[in-house]
Amino acid sequence: MELYECNYIRLRNLVPDLDAVPDEMISRVAGALDLHVSITERCKFTTTLNLTYYFNDRQGRFPAPDMRVRMYHDAQVGEVISCGRRRGVRNAVYNRMYNSYTLTEKWRMNRFLQKWLGYSLMQGHRCIPGRIILPADDITEIVDESRLIVES
Repeated sequence: MELYECNYIRLRNLVPDLDAVPDEMISRVAGALDLHVSITERCKFTTTLNLTYYFNDRQGRFPAPDMRVRMYHDAQVGEVISCGRRRGVRNAVYNRMYNSYTLTEKWRMNRFLQKWLGYSLMQGHRCIPGRIILPADDITEIVDESRLIVES
């Protein structure tokens, strides 16, 4: 549970005021990839977000790691619901809602989220009104596939 609690805290640091931000936003930090954040569901006790970077390769633009995370406000935990296109592989999919996974597989995916959020926060990503970019205003740079980082 400590891992899920840590993910919740890091998500709240990334998006401190969930009620004050739009459903789709981009956090841009000099020298870092743009972090695309979208809120797909807002409920009284839960919020579901998508987090991703966008890359371009020979086949076009694609999100990676394309992670969906649910925040449980009453329990103050955050959990990976689904993740696709890890390591630049377009068809890699983890979806907790439709598949059964071992505790080790769930831990590994949530541990990845914890590391990614820590890295993003360390780079300076924050979704704060006045500091975010709306997707309609975005001028996306083309990211070469050579910038894909292999998960270790």
